[in-house]
Amino acid sequence: MNLQVTTEDREGWTVLFVSGEVDFAVVPELGEHVRRAVAQGRHHLILELTDVVFCDSTGIGALVGARRLLRSCSGQLRLVMPAGGEHHVNRVFTALGLRRLFDVHPTLDEALAAPETGGREAAAG
Repeated sequence: MNLQVTTEDREGWTVLFVSGEVDFAVVPELGEHVRRAVAQGRHHLILELTDVVFCDSTGIGALVGARRLLRSCSGQLRLVMPAGGEHHVNRVFTALGLRRLFDVHPTLDEALAAPETGGREAAAG
């Protein structure tokens, strides 16, 4: 399954809807979407990962890199992934202890409604 990324602006946030597999073959493409958004001055980014069916270590690295990039320009990154063990990316994040590094929400509506400051990303420093 190929990577698909669509972009929408919602309530002051740029939402990248990511679907398919996030692996070594498509990480450069995902990174380019993130870098392009930041270069356009979009420093409040949500990666909607509900439809991601697989994510390997390079995909995880890309998400960490996106977090680093947004933090370097005083931006914010939020991730959307369903709660529960059936979602692949959620299982990987939980197993690796990565949820504490990211501002993770189970739905896009919750990500959009979350307070601007605070949350796990700000607390992680």
